[in-house]
Amino acid sequence: MKKTSMRFLLLGLLLTLVFALAACGGGGDDAETPEVDESALEKPQPNEDGTFNIEDFPQRMPEGEVQEGGTLNFGLVSDTAFEGTLNFNFYGGAPDREILDWFDESLLAIDENYQYTQDGAATFEYSDDYKVWTFTIRDEVKWHDGEPVTAEDWAFSYEIIGHPDYEGVRYGSDFTIIEGMEEYKAGEADSISGIEVIDEKTLQITYKDPTPSLLAGGIWPYATPKHVFEGIEVKDMPDSDPVRKNPIGMGPFKVESITPGESVVFKKFEDYWQGEPKLDEVVLRVVDPSVVAKELESGKLDMVDSFNTDQYVDNQDMEGVVFLGEVDNAYTYIGFKLGTWDKENNRVNYNPEESVVGDVELRRAMWYAVDNDAVGKRFYDGFRWAGTTLIAPSHADFHDDSIEVPTYDPDKANEILDEAGYIDVDGDGFREDPEGNELVINFASMSGGDIAEPLANYYIQAWNEVGLNVQLLDGRLQEFNTFYDRVGDGGNDDPEVHVYMGAWSVGSDVDPAGLYGPDAMFNFPRYESEENSRLLEEGVSEKAFDLDYRIEVYKEWQELMVEEIPVFPTLYRAKLVPVNENIRNYSAVHTDLPHRHLTGFVEGADTSDSSEEADEEDNTDEEDNANEEDEE
Repeated sequence: MKKTSMRFLLLGLLLTLVFALAACGGGGDDAETPEVDESALEKPQPNEDGTFNIEDFPQRMPEGEVQEGGTLNFGLVSDTAFEGTLNFNFYGGAPDREILDWFDESLLAIDENYQYTQDGAATFEYSDDYKVWTFTIRDEVKWHDGEPVTAEDWAFSYEIIGHPDYEGVRYGSDFTIIEGMEEYKAGEADSISGIEVIDEKTLQITYKDPTPSLLAGGIWPYATPKHVFEGIEVKDMPDSDPVRKNPIGMGPFKVESITPGESVVFKKFEDYWQGEPKLDEVVLRVVDPSVVAKELESGKLDMVDSFNTDQYVDNQDMEGVVFLGEVDNAYTYIGFKLGTWDKENNRVNYNPEESVVGDVELRRAMWYAVDNDAVGKRFYDGFRWAGTTLIAPSHADFHDDSIEVPTYDPDKANEILDEAGYIDVDGDGFREDPEGNELVINFASMSGGDIAEPLANYYIQAWNEVGLNVQLLDGRLQEFNTFYDRVGDGGNDDPEVHVYMGAWSVGSDVDPAGLYGPDAMFNFPRYESEENSRLLEEGVSEKAFDLDYRIEVYKEWQELMVEEIPVFPTLYRAKLVPVNENIRNYSAVHTDLPHRHLTGFVEGADTSDSSEEADEEDNTDEEDNANEEDEE
């Protein structure tokens, strides 16, 4: 992969490593909206210390009757233009994904635990050995041009992504486990032997080595309208009109017009398979983070895709707006460099004996030395809180909060260091290593926003207070691209980096092998052990199709990571989504995306398109805020 491509991918991965699949809730016109009462409109109250708890925030707007028609103004919060690669096979960044979710969708539904269900646009069954999967697309599912969505369309997506000329990031292990896919990718076969179109609505896929990941995001669930793309070479598709100018999908709204990088106008799709949408129109436009609050309060925006939690305290009393909240599928962490990347063999070279932080007792003491709970309160008003294990609580079935982990205890940290032989020999206030040599630990942290520097300084100070001479790498924060260069995104691990602060967003499949497996480029700590490899293999074994067994495997893996500490989680985090109080039946939860066709305004609400007013607004305030930085 080209370095520039890796950069873009890493930026996307930092935000969303594996993007959660859009769900396709219950079918038909009778789809039920989530049961939420009017108490959702009540504003959450702060704790005694002034912080907030994400559990006090509603996840959904109240259900209720809504008026027919109206325009919903949606803000895509970004300080840059969206790329405009509007096709699931080719997109690379979160902004484009947000646009896609309004007009296209997955054929397969997922539940709150990210498991596939039978409630989507397609149903499925599988053989006893999980190798042969048969999918049936519902008859009423149509493209926006009125053509039926067919099994050929679904197979076409696999043919695109598996094609030798495909240069996107979708091709991976969920494709290579399909019979004949690798031969097709290598140009040795004209078709994929493991994919068979049975009839117009039935697709069959045969897997070589099925894993339980197939049940949780391991199947590519997006069709591509073959009749639209036929005649376009795969290498030319990302820049073609059906991707950039005139994309079509099968979702509740269809693309009416696009202003490149700035806005998209959607019109309702009357023949949507789950019923005609209540709204006539959705106007999506890019909105700078510095003016989001102002536009929400003025009514020029009805909702946005995200809202910086650090801005909530100053805007919690915003009139006419309800803040929805959800636990994010993400965590931040402290990572320890324990080896290098073997480019020749494409795997980790674990070598803790040569690492400054190779002693696990040193790493354990560094975990005890930091107060992550206080960090979440001080810097994030409680919208981030102390992490415990490397499986985030958003994976409720797998996250084990019963595991005992180091919590803030500087006395314990000092005790561990003393017993491990880290003693201040020369009396300068900093400990030497067990051989009596000077111990200097270089800490790499990224620049970006107002709290980046004080946050890095907090961790350095906490470690200094237990006698560890931790210093900021090069005496400064690292720019994003430089940071990942030095951490090892291309396999070039900078030996001057000893400890670093990173973040991952994770997706629908709980399998952590893509971040911590021995052959994972994103295993930046370069950690490997027989037990780690064994557990990761067991987690995707045939036995792991038994959910209880898989839960137990990943409990053991979480315990192993707490014991070995190649990294330790610092903070879990929440998401906030502000929504106009007159909106009903809207949800920020991933499983509820299909209910967007039920979203609308209460009777009598002003549903005029105010986007033009926003464009004509005096720009004085906007210019004044143009140079303000986001904290993230």
